Amino acid sequence: EDTFVIMPTGGGKSLCYQLPALIKEGTAIIISPLIALMKNQVDTLRNFGTQQGIAHFLNSSLSKAEIMQVRADLTDGTTKLLYVAPESLTKEENVEFLKGINIAFYAIDEAHCISEWGHDFRPEYRRLRPIIESIGQDVPVIALTATATPKVQQDILKNLNISNAKVYKSSFDRPNLYYEIRPKTKDVIKDIIKYIKSNSGKSGIVYCLSRKKVEELAETLQVNGIKALPYHAGLDAVTRRTNQDKFLMEEVDVIVATIAFGMGIDKPDVRFVIHHDMPKSLEGYYQETGRAGRDDGEGNC
Repeated sequence: EDTFVIMPTGGGKSLCYQLPALIKEGTAIIISPLIALMKNQVDTLRNFGTQQGIAHFLNSSLSKAEIMQVRADLTDGTTKLLYVAPESLTKEENVEFLKGINIAFYAIDEAHCISEWGHDFRPEYRRLRPIIESIGQDVPVIALTATATPKVQQDILKNLNISNAKVYKSSFDRPNLYYEIRPKTKDVIKDIIKYIKSNSGKSGIVYCLSRKKVEELAETLQVNGIKALPYHAGLDAVTRRTNQDKFLMEEVDVIVATIAFGMGIDKPDVRFVIHHDMPKSLEGYYQETGRAGRDDGEGNC
C-alpha cells in the first residue's frame, strides 16, 4: 500500500524500505537527494550479502562502464535496491530503461524536499510523480521524512498523489536529551566558557545567528584555551570542509556555527548544543538540538 512514514532521525526509516525490498519480487527504486548518503547505504547493504549487485546507485558520479554494469544487474534481476538521485530519474534514457524493469515499489527518502514550505526544498522532487507515472507500473509509493509540520505533510501527500496513504508517525521525544534555559546576562560569554571548560574533552556545537558573532566567539574560545573553530556559509568550501573534518576527527572539541552547519552531520557523540542566540523557529531548534546524543548517550541542550 502507499505509505507515509514520519520518524525522527535515527528512528529506523531506512529499514522501512530496505527490508521490504529484499523480501518482495523485483527491484525497489529508492530516491534520495544526498550522493554521500546513497553510497553509504549501498556499501552497508553489500557488506551483508555476497553479491555486489544486490544494491546499486545511479547518479552523476558514475562512469560509462559503471552504468553498463548497473544496467546489466538490473536486467538480470540481481539488484534488489536501486538508489537514484532525482536528477538521474528525470533523464529520458533512464526513464526508458526503467520501463523494462520489474519494479517492486518506490521509496522517496527525505520526502520533505518536495515542499516549498520545508527546510530543504528541491524543485526536481516535484517532478517525481509525473516520472513515476510515465514509467507506468502500478506499484506502491512509500514516502519518508523526519519533518513533521502539518503543512509539509499535506504537500507531500498531495504532490506524490498518495492521499490515501497509511501514515505511520513515531514519537519525536528523545529521552536522552536534557533541555535547559539559562538567563542571558552581560556575562554570557564567560558563562559559555565556564560551561565548556566544565565539559572539557567533550564535543559540542554553539549556534549563533550571525557570521560575525560566529567568528568573534570562536576566537574568544580559542584565546581561552578551548579547541574551537568557526563554521558558516561565508567561509570558503575548503575551510568549511577542513573545520568540519577536524570536528569529526576530534582534533577540535567545539564548532561555533550558524545554522548552515549540520545538514548531513552524523557525529554520534555530540554532548552539548548551546544556542547563544534565540533559534529562528521551533522546528529549527528541534533539528539543531537533535544533533546531540545521537548515540543515545548524554546530550545537553
